[in-house]
Amino acid sequence: MSEPSRFDRGLTDDLMSFLAASPSPYHAVANAAARLEKAGFRQVSETDAWDGTSGGKYVLRGGAIVAWYVPEGAAAHTPFRIVGAHTDSPNLRVKPLPDMGAQGWRQVAVEIYGGPLLNTWLDRDLGLAGRLSLRDGSTRLVNIDRPLLRVPQLAIHLDRSVTAEGLKLDKQRHLQPIWGLGNDVRDGDLIAFLEQENGLGAGEVTGWDLMTHSVEPPAYLGRDNELVAGPRMDNLLSVHAGVSALVAVSGNDRASALEGHGPYIPVLAAFDHEESGSQSDTGADGPLLGGVLERSVFARGGSYEDRARAFAGTVCLSSDTGHAVHPNYAERHDPTHHPRVNGGPILKVNVNNRYATDGSGRAVFAAACERAGVPFQSFVSNNSMPCGTTIGPITAARHGIHTVDIGVAILSMHSARELCGADDPHLLANALVAFLEG
Repeated sequence: MSEPSRFDRGLTDDLMSFLAASPSPYHAVANAAARLEKAGFRQVSETDAWDGTSGGKYVLRGGAIVAWYVPEGAAAHTPFRIVGAHTDSPNLRVKPLPDMGAQGWRQVAVEIYGGPLLNTWLDRDLGLAGRLSLRDGSTRLVNIDRPLLRVPQLAIHLDRSVTAEGLKLDKQRHLQPIWGLGNDVRDGDLIAFLEQENGLGAGEVTGWDLMTHSVEPPAYLGRDNELVAGPRMDNLLSVHAGVSALVAVSGNDRASALEGHGPYIPVLAAFDHEESGSQSDTGADGPLLGGVLERSVFARGGSYEDRARAFAGTVCLSSDTGHAVHPNYAERHDPTHHPRVNGGPILKVNVNNRYATDGSGRAVFAAACERAGVPFQSFVSNNSMPCGTTIGPITAARHGIHTVDIGVAILSMHSARELCGADDPHLLANALVAFLEG
């Protein structure tokens, strides 16, 4: 008999709060860390020597977090069960020289990050969030969560061709937001504003990683509140589900099942820079995950042989959002695979290894869903269209770890505001609990 669901719609409420509080990858990992700390996890520094004690631990690096729970009595060769996700989303990011303007308007110079649906950033009230680097070497998270910026669209009267030819945006000329009036644009105005907003002295900020976000909060949608509209579901929905599942399996009512004879060490790995290729020290193609797993093995007295045994038995679920069938564009989907919102998580398959799933990986995920009492669906791309990819193939190839690609089906992926089913977040989290418990 399947276990009853641990999570319900209350988790979706919590997801909405998490999305609203996480306008940047740095905020997302800070919020994830706060939830882990509340559950008894403790942060370990990469520059310190690690011990082999049991319990929950986590590492923060920029916009990435790796957390794991070592059961009491776990052997050095105990394999891992990993939920992988990413913290970044496509958006507009502030350039090194941000102050610009024209025709009496003050503007902020931005660069396009990832592959956003550019039209969704037009005529939308935008805030500004991210990380400031200070002169003393510290960093400060900032979040101007009010209407500050706007990318105004050209009126139809000045571009009659838009109705016949469609909207055409030049990424350099047409996406620079306005934030005020004035002809006297001065270098340093934006950063001086952020220093003042955050109680910092003039000249304290020497570096920044800043990005725009929609200030409209997440909301239930539809006649029966069956849907959720909100920002950054790709892929903070998976990050939130992964944190929730890791906390659940490490809690007092679950951890006893792992103690002494537990077959796996549960792990959450949430990376930055997936939307730009994952090639960074905080991306899935970097050394972060492998380094943390190896150090965990060695801290418990393990050898290279133990490390090899642990990795050989490890499984990773790469959880990222996928495409629900679109009612207005059904022909863009594979005709026999139509994932639906609120139909449960999706198993992503691509025989050209754009996704890492194979038949044995499907069996692992199917078993977890069965134990959790959660339905799941399959996704493949239309043969006539190119297929996207995830951190899954990168994780499999870089670490030699058996990896399975899964996620939640959504609409409007890479929009400033995406759409998912209100039940899918808790269905995913329940499946992840069963997977992490093994």
